[in-house]
Formats: sequence, structure tokens, C-alpha cells
Amino acid sequence: MRGLDIKRNTHFGTLDIAFIAIFSALYVAVNLILGPLSFQLLGLPILHDIGIFSTLLLVAWITERLGTSIAVASIGSAIAILFGAPPLIIGFAASAIPFDILLVANHHKIRNSIKGLFVPAAATILSAYVAGVIIGVLFMSNGLRWAFSIWGGWHMAGGVLTITIILPIIVALEKANVRKLVHKAT
Repeated sequence: MRGLDIKRNTHFGTLDIAFIAIFSALYVAVNLILGPLSFQLLGLPILHDIGIFSTLLLVAWITERLGTSIAVASIGSAIAILFGAPPLIIGFAASAIPFDILLVANHHKIRNSIKGLFVPAAATILSAYVAGVIIGVLFMSNGLRWAFSIWGGWHMAGGVLTITIILPIIVALEKANVRKLVHKAT
């Protein structure tokens, strides 16, 4: 097993910053459009989770860098709040921290292998649960038990749906060498 390449992961390059900007804009759109739509249609956070964690998975996949998911969630949440999104999206920004840290287990590589898919799947599901618990505890008044069971569970279901939708897309993009083509073009 290859160790973490510290030199490679100490700073963001120009391409990483460009991807952070692009996915931060997508993150803002998800929070301003898909989040409210999810509650209007379903009364549940599931669509919101799919949008948030799809964005984080895609930026982690394309950059393979520690910190890009945290940067996207932090920048995107700050901008979305400035444009009127509810402060509860801070829970999603906070959940990007364990998400990014858990992806270190496979060096932020999302590939068509058991480890290459299990680690991002586990990171997504656990982080979605963390987001639900944070939102439930800090922004809703239904109690701790409800936050840890019901609301965390609904967010976890959103995480499961996210990996069901996005991981096959990432595998297809990986098979088409999209990430390599993007990095080779620079």
C-alpha cells in the first residue's frame, strides 16, 4: 500500500482551484434550488443530500486531493447563505470534514474496485448521517433522539441514494478516461 504523498497534497494547483470554483458554484445551486425543492416535494432532505454529496464525490474524484471537498462545502455554504439559503446548510459543510478525511483511506481515488468504491460509499453514507444529526440537533426542535435516529436516518438514506446514482457515473467517467484527459490537457 502506497503511503500518503505529503508533497503532492500540500497545496492546490491551478486546476484544483478551478474545479473548486466550478463545484462550489454547483454546490450553491444545489442549496438554493434542489434543497428547497426537496422539502416542497417530499418534506424530506433526500434530494438535497443527493445534490450535496454528488458534488463532493465528483470534486474528490476529479482532483484526488485532500481538502477540495471541504473547500467546496465551505465556500459553497458561505455563498449560499449570503444568497438566502437557510443556515442549516452549515451541517452539510461540517459533514464535508469527515467525508474528506475518510477518503484519505484510498488516497481520494474513486475507482472500479472493491476498495475504490467501498471507501467513498462509506464516507458518503456516514457523512450524510453526520449532516443529518448536526442539522437535527442545532436547527430543529424535535430532540436528540429524533436527530440521531429519524433525521440522521433520512439523511443516511439520501447518502445511499447518492452512491447508487453517482458511483456508477464516476465509474463510467473513469472508464472513459475523463479525469486523465482533463489533467492531460493542462
